[in-house]
Amino acid sequence: MTWRKSTFSGHADNNCVELTITEGKVLVRESDDPAAVVTTTPASLGIFIRTAKRGGLDHLTRTLTRMR
Repeated sequence: MTWRKSTFSGHADNNCVELTITEGKVLVRESDDPAAVVTTTPASLGIFIRTAKRGGLDHLTRTLTRMR
């Protein structure tokens, strides 16, 4: 399986989100914990990315900041 990371991640070997596609599913992992893999569909990942880009998840970070 070939994992790909964003070119924005730089050249570091850790702290990068990596993706691969297999059997029509998208697998997502964090490079510093490669055994923990999240599986999703291309459509669901697309919805997540579009929602994050438009700020639809910003309330989650505000909630975490208040909890600290």
